[in-house]
Amino acid sequence: MREPGRFPPLNALRVFEAAARHLSFAKAADELMVTPSAISLQIKALEERLGVQLFQRSNRAIALTEAGLSLLPDLGAAFDRIDAAVRRLDRHSAIETLRVTASPSVAAKWLIPRIERFNTLYPEVSVRVEATPTVTDFSNDDVALRYGSGNYPGLYSRKLIDVEVFPVCSPKLLSGSNPPRHPADLADYVLLHEVGVYNGVTLPSWAAWLRAAGLNNLDARPGAQFSSSYLAMEAAAAGLGIALGIGALVSADLASGRLIRPFALSLFTNFGFYFVCPERAIERPKVRAFHDWLFTEATNTTRPMGTTVTWPQRPVLEAQRAGVAP
Repeated sequence: MREPGRFPPLNALRVFEAAARHLSFAKAADELMVTPSAISLQIKALEERLGVQLFQRSNRAIALTEAGLSLLPDLGAAFDRIDAAVRRLDRHSAIETLRVTASPSVAAKWLIPRIERFNTLYPEVSVRVEATPTVTDFSNDDVALRYGSGNYPGLYSRKLIDVEVFPVCSPKLLSGSNPPRHPADLADYVLLHEVGVYNGVTLPSWAAWLRAAGLNNLDARPGAQFSSSYLAMEAAAAGLGIALGIGALVSADLASGRLIRPFALSLFTNFGFYFVCPERAIERPKVRAFHDWLFTEATNTTRPMGTTVTWPQRPVLEAQRAGVAP
């Protein structure tokens, strides 16, 4: 432990390190933006403080003494660590936080799997994702991904994801004794229901999909209910029944084969998932960067159809636009 009061002034050590590195008082003066005489005075005061000679001086050159050679390496390393610490602080201070609210299902199944690509492109922006099924104001949140009609007075909104709904299930059901090959076969299966509310609006129900399939008489009463689409998809993947999946949120599960869609009929709604923020915020650099990145991701996202079992003895209804509002 160093003795109290023995530690020399940091500025004097900095002057010595620069002069020793350059082996020139004049070059050290240029680097530190002082005069050569100021460098000479600081070095002399430091030598007196330490009680050793650090430089051998001649008319045209200086050289380090044994004491100076001993001091320089550790002192240079110490200043390098100080410089690195300050640089880290500068980078930390420059990082901006972008708060994004989204429903738990959209956050887990669409946003989170992609967010690393944004982090790579924009390391100066730290994205804070807050998963909530309710509408939040923008007193603390910069942007939101909301499900609805897009009519948000006083706010900037743009549709990010269309909502396409279709049945999904585990591929294990196809190997059972009564695989689902026709929508009427749903009468033999547990229907998994997502009963969550997205920003005050519900998603299309089994009753709406069955009407679009011409099965008005099939009982669509709940067999199991879940508060989010994410939970309903997990239950379907576990083989607990058949759920209604949102195309954009199940695309990865379809591509991996974790889920399949046994029927080709899709139900489209007049609603969608919207990018929403205050009108004044859209031109803020971090918000604009996130906005543009999101829509590039949405454009580049393919929607794999997974395994589709066609209906026997009747034409397959290709993605039918039913225009049904949830």
